[in-house]
Amino acid sequence: MAHKRTMENPQQAFSSLELKPDLLSNLESLGYSTMTPIQAQSLPAILNNRDVIAQAKTGSGKTAAFGLGLLNQLKVSHYHVQALVLCPTRELADQVAKEVRRLARQIHNIKVLVLCGGMPLGPQIGSLEHGAHIVVGTPGRIEEHLRKRTLQLNDLTMLVLDEADRMLDMGFQDAVERIVDVAPVERQTLLYSATYPPEIESIADRVMNNPLSVQSDTSHNGQSIRQVFYLLPDQMTRLTGLQLLLLQSQPQSSLVFCNTRAETQQVVDGLSQQGFSALALHGDLEQCARDQVLVRFANKSISILVATDVAARGLDIAELDAVFNYQLSRDPQVHTHRVGRTGRAGNQGVAFSLYQETERYKLELLADSQGHGLTTKQLPPLSILKRSPKRPLMATLQIDGGKKQKVRPGDIVGALTGDQGIVGKQIGKIDIFDNSAFVAVEHSAAKRALRKISEGTLKGRSFRVRRIRG
Repeated sequence: MAHKRTMENPQQAFSSLELKPDLLSNLESLGYSTMTPIQAQSLPAILNNRDVIAQAKTGSGKTAAFGLGLLNQLKVSHYHVQALVLCPTRELADQVAKEVRRLARQIHNIKVLVLCGGMPLGPQIGSLEHGAHIVVGTPGRIEEHLRKRTLQLNDLTMLVLDEADRMLDMGFQDAVERIVDVAPVERQTLLYSATYPPEIESIADRVMNNPLSVQSDTSHNGQSIRQVFYLLPDQMTRLTGLQLLLLQSQPQSSLVFCNTRAETQQVVDGLSQQGFSALALHGDLEQCARDQVLVRFANKSISILVATDVAARGLDIAELDAVFNYQLSRDPQVHTHRVGRTGRAGNQGVAFSLYQETERYKLELLADSQGHGLTTKQLPPLSILKRSPKRPLMATLQIDGGKKQKVRPGDIVGALTGDQGIVGKQIGKIDIFDNSAFVAVEHSAAKRALRKISEGTLKGRSFRVRRIRG
């Protein structure tokens, strides 16, 4: 179990740390005098050879934190790979390598090597033969070099998992775990992640030794879910009430709860006719269709999931902006479970509930069970119906090849980001099943991505690919 530290440290100077003189001198020349909160919380432990889990977003100074840590313990005269940094995309790997080189400017003869998919393998093998101190790369390509024995980790002392949640989103969990299995047991492991879902906790438990857990710029006030109840006027349908709330709040990702299977489909049909991006999740769905619905909701190519309580069991979406109760549950405990699906991982969430005058007794039951009064408001004005629904961030491409065809996430990323392809930051979640794979890409890049895979190859083969609509 990780020891947790969540307070924000006051400003601390880099000079207060036991860093090598060359590093301190370079920091001064770069104009770095005081540490960011995540650096102040994590660097002392990193320099003390302790495993660290840091929950921090891009721009928090995390790269300098682990970069200084690995440079401080580096033996420059020892020309073997001593530090490995895993990143989800080639762009991030390039950024990390650039920052590490900048931090190492005053230490001579340090070699930082970038190993990513979508780039020719031959030159990378040649560079590895000449030796390197630090390797920064994507899991798929690192695993490939380990498999070919062109990369050796016998002398590794530090392993860094940067943007670990994004690596899991892109389907790299198996590759990461295989890399960890090859790395020496006696090593220091650092894990950086913007969110901390259960999958990250599971990996941390397996690959880290009594880590210190630090968090920066996150909310911990315990009031992460705001609940509001709306009385439906006599002449207004529930569907209209739901549309008003969706158009006013414009959530990127929301879950609507209905009490029956038939109702979920009616709501989806009604929302779809009005231009909303919605799918139903209920017990009548075949497993294949259910998988596809969940993939598209989790990868943000569908904004609204309409579900029954039974169908939503086991559903775990870390970044869920809002929950809507189309119908109030008859059981206060079920209501609590529903609203508890938003406001996770330090995020703020909101739960909207519709009710009719005849259901006021259900509100009284809820208030009694929660031990406090409930916030009730009037629905937004009908004029809001003139607004356009929010468009999903992503589009989903389905590839007719999966695990049985030995298609891996790294193959898909490489195929998309090669010559005249899209950039890594435009790629979202990748999900691979036995005979198919799904990849989310930004809407603006969907046509180019579709053409790139259609006209190119994966694993040296052509695969059919289509964009899923509706």
